[in-house]
Amino acid sequence: MNAASGGERRADQSSLAAVKALVAEDLARVDRTINANLASSVALIPELARHVTDAGGKRIRPLVTLLGARAAGYQGNRHIGLAAVIEFIHTATLLHDDVVDNSLERRGLKSANAIWGNAASVLVGDFLFSQAFRLMVADGSLPVLRLLSNAAAVIVQGEVLQLVTTGKTTTTEDEYLEVVRAKTAQLFAAAAAVGGHLVECGPDVLAGLDRYGDQVGTAFQLTDDALDYLGESHETGKPTGGDFREGRLTLPVIIAYAQADQRERDFWDRTLGKGQQAPGDFAEACRIIRCRGTVALTQERAVVCSDNAIAALDVLPPSPSRDALADLAGLACSRKQ
Repeated sequence: MNAASGGERRADQSSLAAVKALVAEDLARVDRTINANLASSVALIPELARHVTDAGGKRIRPLVTLLGARAAGYQGNRHIGLAAVIEFIHTATLLHDDVVDNSLERRGLKSANAIWGNAASVLVGDFLFSQAFRLMVADGSLPVLRLLSNAAAVIVQGEVLQLVTTGKTTTTEDEYLEVVRAKTAQLFAAAAAVGGHLVECGPDVLAGLDRYGDQVGTAFQLTDDALDYLGESHETGKPTGGDFREGRLTLPVIIAYAQADQRERDFWDRTLGKGQQAPGDFAEACRIIRCRGTVALTQERAVVCSDNAIAALDVLPPSPSRDALADLAGLACSRKQ
């Protein structure tokens, strides 16, 4: 892959801080909306929820909503509440994910379930989903409600599909990408497309925004999968090797398995298929992946998705918001955390 591809050029010229600065006031209003809707007479709810929402999250998905709305020409305020909806859905899935995966760490801190237990984490996740739907209804738009409620349903299906493929060493790239598009990219796509609904733009613009979000979300997930095998935990904000320990078949392993000799296949079948892992196995997994070059291949796929996302923005008129969306697509495949 040419090192001067569009996504990488954008990443060299920008930073997440610069992208956020363009909509800093809107982001502050989103944070205030989130905090207002975490209020509850049950003290554990805001305490646990804020542990996740305030724990260094980058607010990428609501950022996509804010920029997408402005790039589509929206001048009102409805995008603030809808960006909060996107963040509530995302945070709810994080709480549920950590319970399913028995994760003890999130963004460099103890996970909510490690502190308050699984039951509290699941229930507060449900509270966040309910608050998201309250905000959707308050917005009053049936197309927006349809878009976001469908995204929530698809995300849960993706979670279940990931559960089904966990430990399945014969998982194909197509099956893996189906999980990624449902579990991760769907919310990015909804976050981008919701801005188009706010101005009732035409189908071409809606399709372009949807494709932008889908490809950016896929690029983010592919990069996450690569970092889990080669990233440094102090940079990624979470321990590396989580996918390996949980038996998740991500693209670096799927490609490595397809290229593997019999000894390597026996290794993957034992460690991921049967879950029989011993000290040193993660180091061996990294060695195999490094030798097969599959992290680099995964990163190349992320760059392709980033470039696809940037191309999808051609349906929008030139603007600083459109440029920021393009910069964000570049950052999706160049980040280290």
